[in-house]
Amino acid sequence: MSEIAEGKKERRQRDILQRLEANSYLALDDIVELYAVNEQTARRDIIALEQNGLARRLHGGVAIARSISPIALRQRRIDNALAKEKIAQIVAGLIPEGASLFLDTGTTCEAIAAALTTHGKLRILTYSLRSANVLCTNPDFVVAIPGGFVRSGDSGVYGADTPEFIKKFKFDYAIVSVSGVDRNGNMGDDEPGEVSTVRAAMAQSASTILAVDHSKFGHTGMVQLGTVNDVDMLVCDQAPPDEFMPLFELESIPIHLPK
Repeated sequence: MSEIAEGKKERRQRDILQRLEANSYLALDDIVELYAVNEQTARRDIIALEQNGLARRLHGGVAIARSISPIALRQRRIDNALAKEKIAQIVAGLIPEGASLFLDTGTTCEAIAAALTTHGKLRILTYSLRSANVLCTNPDFVVAIPGGFVRSGDSGVYGADTPEFIKKFKFDYAIVSVSGVDRNGNMGDDEPGEVSTVRAAMAQSASTILAVDHSKFGHTGMVQLGTVNDVDMLVCDQAPPDEFMPLFELESIPIHLPK
């Protein structure tokens, strides 16, 4: 390869990385259009960035290689720990024996995993190694995880084909948590890969449970997962702020709170 061609490739990859640092995610189609290259070249750029530890390949695009630091994750487990425990116990009480579940990642869902271990039999798919390790302590559970790369910090498992893997399953319940719910009812998260995974699971589920503590209301995530209209019930440690109540009342979405 000529030095001119090599320099052009490096400049393109640096520019892609700068865009990722600003926006966290870039679709494959956007790379093709922005740099007037074919899909094969765009994929090679993504692979090169991933091999250098700068980005993560996702279904249909690429994300910045940003992991949750262990310190931040430990703080998340401490923050609202009692609230998460209350949520976990309520969710566990809603799940019948023998049900099939999708369980999201995050500290709230890790608490839910621990609460579920008292059940007799469950079939569970999760992309959190932390939750999977807890769930596997019950010998009557069938636990599945997708293949892929393990994210440091929260031990989430991600792969470009994770949404396709999830589409092979049917769930009675999808248990999901989010980074925030804004005043328009938009549910958001900060990782495009997580959003793609959770969307796929919700589409394969008969019922979706949104499990969040009250601090998530009024916050926004970087990537929109959907709206509260996409869930079938809310589990929270306390009633959402008054301005959020009409969002659930309008669609008759049940709200489960500690007694």
